Amino acid sequence: MMITTKGRNALKVMIDLAQHNDGNNISLTDIAERQHESVKYLEAVMGPLSQAGLVVSFRGKSGGYRLAKPAEECSVGEIIVAAEGPLAPVSCLYSDVPCENAANCLSLPLWKELDEVIMNFLNSKKLSDLIK
Repeated sequence: MMITTKGRNALKVMIDLAQHNDGNNISLTDIAERQHESVKYLEAVMGPLSQAGLVVSFRGKSGGYRLAKPAEECSVGEIIVAAEGPLAPVSCLYSDVPCENAANCLSLPLWKELDEVIMNFLNSKKLSDLIK
């Protein structure tokens, strides 16, 4: 399991939105300039965040993005999962095809526990914690 650039950038964008949350929409151009990323790349990052209900987008002259809920209610875990998908330490935990060896796998409980520890940690951290 490794959090990719897309996951890290999703978190950076959410931090940026939280830091500049003054009630106005924030343009992707402004975010891209501050984060030194291309607008086109950030559009791809914003899609999953929007689908997950973490950001709201507005079109038009004063369009842009804003957080869908307060930073205090947005966990780092849900941001990373929205961008990356499940963060399982081993692929068999979230595979569409059940492992035929699961019933006899002595290490499976270890991987499940590690997954739980990771997600509990990430979910315990709120976006607001990162901007203090």
